[in-house]
Amino acid sequence: MTAQPRLSTPLDVSLIDRARIPRHVAIIMDGNGRWAQERGLSRTEGHRRGVEAVRRAVRHAGELGIRYLTLFSFSSENWARPKSEVNDLLGLLKLFVRQDLAKLDRENVRVVIAGERAGLSRDLQAILGEAETLTRTNTGLTLVVAFNYGGRDEIVRATRRIAEQAARGELDPASIDETLFESRLDTVGMPDPDMIVRTSGEQRLSNFLLWQAAYAEFVFLPEYWPDFDERLFDRAIAEYQRRDRRFGGVAEGAAR
Repeated sequence: MTAQPRLSTPLDVSLIDRARIPRHVAIIMDGNGRWAQERGLSRTEGHRRGVEAVRRAVRHAGELGIRYLTLFSFSSENWARPKSEVNDLLGLLKLFVRQDLAKLDRENVRVVIAGERAGLSRDLQAILGEAETLTRTNTGLTLVVAFNYGGRDEIVRATRRIAEQAARGELDPASIDETLFESRLDTVGMPDPDMIVRTSGEQRLSNFLLWQAAYAEFVFLPEYWPDFDERLFDRAIAEYQRRDRRFGGVAEGAAR
């Protein structure tokens, strides 16, 4: 997996080809704490401003015609953060659901939760379940919220499900292929992301969508997540559209 360079050349976002909008965009929302620190604000305020950026991203994804938007909201490793910060993050998640879920439903957005739910508190499980249940039949943008999510954990959970079926005699090990394995992932039924965006200038996946990212284009933005707006979203898409996606192959006569 070769990392693409950060954006350095100015892009004319007015040249975005609306006929080549990526079907699935995934975003690693990074930099809330650093954004706040540089402004002398609390990390809580950074996370609060990050929620505002989530609203902008969801709205603009719908306007652009993106079909799937996956947001890395809380990783399985984030529990190791200070308890006060974890509580703040969980409080913001609950507030987002209470304040925004009805609006998302009216706008025909379907919410899907990716991540491990076993071990979560009952109120968290109820909130996540409510978001999925209320919007289940919507046919517009699918908003995938990766909560308590880790790519390695997802692969382990999928492998365990397959192994349990095989042990019960319900599955012939010889039938296991990529299609079957993908049917046990949290993103079952969804296309792999065409583009993965990470804000804050960091250039790594941080255990996000490890299986699904096999042929995604990576766009690394130096700006922190609270500053992510329509302009930066368009800038990322403009960068994506000037990439040559080969999926491991090359055009006849092209240099290898």
